[in-house]
Amino acid sequence: MMVALVKAISRATRINVDVETLKVLLIFSGAGLLLSLVVAMIYGQAFNAALF
Repeated sequence: MMVALVKAISRATRINVDVETLKVLLIFSGAGLLLSLVVAMIYGQAFNAALF
């Protein structure tokens, strides 16, 4: 599946993309999303409590 995704990205952007590069990007994107969700959950509750 990763190889098919790399081929599709390479065709669409006309840039040679490596499988390892894509894996690293996906790992950092997932970690950033997870961190953002955790921060939103923590500060979202504190913000709601401050309003009421």
